[in-house]
Amino acid sequence: MKINKQYRLWDDTRIILMGKGILVGLLAGFIVSLFRLAIGLILKQVKIIYLFLTQQPQWLIGWILLSVVLAIFLGHLIHSEPNIKGSGIPQVEGQLQGTVELHWWPVLWKKFIGGILAIGSGLFLGREGPSIQLGAMTGQGVNQLFKGKRMDEKILLSSGASAGLSAAFNAPLAGLLFVLEEVHHNFSPLIGLTSLASAVTANFVSLNFFGLKPILDIGSLTPLPLSEYGHLLVLGFLLGLFGLMYQKVLLLLPRLYGKIPCLSAKYYSIVPFLLIIPIGLFAPDLLGGGNELIIQLGLFSPTIGILASLFILRFIFSMVSYGSQLPGGIFLPILTLGAILGSLYGNLAVEFVGMDPIYISSFIVLSMAGYFTAIGKAPLTAIILVTEMVGSLNQLMPLAVVSLVSYTIADLTGAKPIYEALLERLVGKDRYVLKGRKEIIEVTVQAESILDGGMIRDFKWPKEALLTSIRRGESEIITHGDTVMHLGDTLIILTDEGVAQKVREQIKEMSEHKDKRI
Repeated sequence: MKINKQYRLWDDTRIILMGKGILVGLLAGFIVSLFRLAIGLILKQVKIIYLFLTQQPQWLIGWILLSVVLAIFLGHLIHSEPNIKGSGIPQVEGQLQGTVELHWWPVLWKKFIGGILAIGSGLFLGREGPSIQLGAMTGQGVNQLFKGKRMDEKILLSSGASAGLSAAFNAPLAGLLFVLEEVHHNFSPLIGLTSLASAVTANFVSLNFFGLKPILDIGSLTPLPLSEYGHLLVLGFLLGLFGLMYQKVLLLLPRLYGKIPCLSAKYYSIVPFLLIIPIGLFAPDLLGGGNELIIQLGLFSPTIGILASLFILRFIFSMVSYGSQLPGGIFLPILTLGAILGSLYGNLAVEFVGMDPIYISSFIVLSMAGYFTAIGKAPLTAIILVTEMVGSLNQLMPLAVVSLVSYTIADLTGAKPIYEALLERLVGKDRYVLKGRKEIIEVTVQAESILDGGMIRDFKWPKEALLTSIRRGESEIITHGDTVMHLGDTLIILTDEGVAQKVREQIKEMSEHKDKRI
């Protein structure tokens, strides 16, 4: 009877959290949809203004002054709430790990306004990172509204992040995978179900705003024949190297901006707001995160020289935009750079090895996934995200090949997941301190782990950790020293919130080395 009651309580908890996840999805879907609409409307007007300025240049001084005022306003907004800077994804990951503390309401409204102004002005920033943070803050707000527990808050934070990405790109499965693969690095059934409920609900809301058309509708894609698969190996290799270069430059940005004389970090935003003006005057269609450019690349193929110049321009200015610490992400700019590289590779293959030009569009799609994989090191998210964005399932096999090769190259060169690296830079090395608040973490026994087949007493566990039980399928086992762990088991570990991520890392290291046995 006790066991049945325990399962009943577990089922009730699951249903209640899924219900809250649906509420988070509704709210996050609405907020992110408004965010997308506002950015699109402002960006459209900004492009019209630049066209007007080319005909009436006497108004240019007024526009420059307005840009400086806007940059200063955003600088003060960021200074009042530093956690709205950048994409927001490292902050969300840090909050889930217990190394960053955010207050949901000021972050929510300031990120909303700051993101609209920064991204809508035409800077090379993406809306997806801010959308993920907006969704996560919505989840935290819902938990506080219902006076939920700390564990519930992290589940709803995760589901809100999933809903944010889903609504930003109309990609519910990618939203779910992003949370599991990029944020948590493991599969928790409770987080998975709640995040899926939020993502699907948020996607339903966004579809009512923007329709059923895929966000990157580049037309029909011709399946790549097996005879052309050799190109995938070369393309994946090159994307891995280009991804490493992107990471290195991105992580150098604070030092590069710090060398600008007589300019404090509070006013870094003036730099991109002034440098974007020449781009807006001469090429207004290039403004923004890049989704319209990706669609154009799929419909019309520029020359090799134009593509190379376009990559250099967008690479440099996306760094200038993100390095200023303005509220905006790198997700969409990364996909745009990948699309340009794919189009460039496809045109080179047509020119020098006689490939059929009909496959250029396929290489655009493949490169988006491969480039994002090399930088974010989340191949499943990349594959499903690109598939949902273009609305085509006939590229899954080549997407998997390119992503696998680019991931391998990035791994061999020592590249870390970019959001993990940004989080380390955000919180510093001494980020683990005891907070006096309990937290339950879950660690899955992997196929390569030496924990598989071992007894609990055979290992030296972290001193801040207490292994309380093991979830095996639908059963939960109370542990003792002789309990044998098996592949697929989920270890339920009690620890302190401040050192939860440290415990995860220590257990991961322990499971990879045979000398960690007692």
